Amino acid sequence: MSLVLTEMITDKIMSVRLNRPNSLNALVPNLLLELIDVFRDLNNNRQVRSVIVTGEGRGFCAGADLKQNSGAGFVPGTDGMSQMGYVYKYQELIAECMLVIHECDKPVIAAINGAAVGGGLAIALASDLRVASHDAKFGAVFIKVGLSACDVGVSYFLPRLVPPTKAAELMLSGRIFDAEEADKLGLLNKLVKPEHLFDSAIALAESINSNNEYGVWMTKKGFQSSLDAPSLRHVMEMENRTQVLGYFSGNMEEAKEAFLEKRKPNWKTL
Repeated sequence: MSLVLTEMITDKIMSVRLNRPNSLNALVPNLLLELIDVFRDLNNNRQVRSVIVTGEGRGFCAGADLKQNSGAGFVPGTDGMSQMGYVYKYQELIAECMLVIHECDKPVIAAINGAAVGGGLAIALASDLRVASHDAKFGAVFIKVGLSACDVGVSYFLPRLVPPTKAAELMLSGRIFDAEEADKLGLLNKLVKPEHLFDSAIALAESINSNNEYGVWMTKKGFQSSLDAPSLRHVMEMENRTQVLGYFSGNMEEAKEAFLEKRKPNWKTL
């Protein structure tokens, strides 16, 4: 049985579902490997314009599965390794999963149903946008299992998405916070009733897909690059080149003609 389920829910939107519902979709090596493969393949899939990642059952993702008895050999390249070597390789595998989600060429929307804690919180933060149901719960709980709260990208993403002082408190305490608090902090794009979660995520994806392919692609890349840019001038130099390239897509002329003709643009593909 696949631990990651994919489905085209419209002609442009793919859903990616973590499929270990009996364990609240807790992360194990095989699930991580499947998820990495799915997101790497998405970069070469021209049909998919946006992605919704969610969890099967009543949870989004409960983080690493602490109940699973695994060791050397469960992660590729760890045969014959000591426990230390295995644990380090496993840590790198989880981190790689967050990187491929964040660096996916397609906008990624996390539809958060239930618990999103530990590695589950990291998946939500690594996504571009977040829609949550009222029963969602969040927590940087790594510190509660004897580790640092700085794990698999959380210490990078969280202070960029909520006020740093609040991010520090959430990470140092490791407390669980509910969807209403997450929304007030600005972590969410939308907070909805559980029965409206997936429809709201689809609507958000469709609002993105209504724009031209080049523009969405470069906006995601530019946005992420700007967060780490050393200066305004660096950002503007990047923006200038992006806009000049975009002009030659022909979509600016199409937008002008559509405006004059009072119709929606027929965007040119890349």
